[in-house]
Amino acid sequence: MDLTGGSAVVTGGASGLGLATVRELVGAGTPVVILDLPASPGAAVAKELGDLAVFAPADVTDPVAVDAALDVAAGIGPIRALVHCAGKGGTVRLVERDGSPGSLETYEALIRLNLVGTFNVLRLTAARMATNEPVGGERGVCVLTASVAAWEGQIGQIPYASAKAGIVGMTLVAARDLATKLIRVCTIAPGVFDTPILDRLSVEIKDKLAAQIPNPSRLGQPAEFARLAKHIVDNPYLNGETIRLDGAIRMSPR
Repeated sequence: MDLTGGSAVVTGGASGLGLATVRELVGAGTPVVILDLPASPGAAVAKELGDLAVFAPADVTDPVAVDAALDVAAGIGPIRALVHCAGKGGTVRLVERDGSPGSLETYEALIRLNLVGTFNVLRLTAARMATNEPVGGERGVCVLTASVAAWEGQIGQIPYASAKAGIVGMTLVAARDLATKLIRVCTIAPGVFDTPILDRLSVEIKDKLAAQIPNPSRLGQPAEFARLAKHIVDNPYLNGETIRLDGAIRMSPR
């Protein structure tokens, strides 16, 4: 997808994988709207990156707020690319240590954020892209974020694994659905990446995680995710595919 004269939207763009993607796109000269929570450092990130970055606060599950953020992007130029990184993990076990059943409320909240939020952002962005004039046979491209947990969720990851498996299942159907609109959809499924989510872990635990990765035997770097996202945007024959970006790891049960 040729982004010249257009704009891109990156959800979760104030930190982690999203921030790395914003940097990658801005570095290539693309104006980017950082869609992240109002309490995120999105405004500071946009100020740091300069005129090509704009912060638009929104919760990805809120249609009105997402639409307002998309208005900001459309005001810059036709929305040609979406990279959806927003989401978070959380722990629910079917039977907790005290014998009580796992929290339905926590399960529903994480499904709503990670899966329903993905659908909400995808549908609203695709509707905007569908009105674009085609460039090189394309109107836009959407890159979603799943996880290797979609296949190898660990104990306690039931809500997260369920949501990420839903995104994997969504990908091909969305690509087929949007094919007549000349919009591509792909998904990246990262393995274990060195993002702020892991900041709560000790160095020892991070080292143990890195040792499980066959090659390269280290945590993934957000810039590596960003480069793949940019390649998906650039490569017009990538469509309907979920790409594992994981150093060949296959997660253990715990």
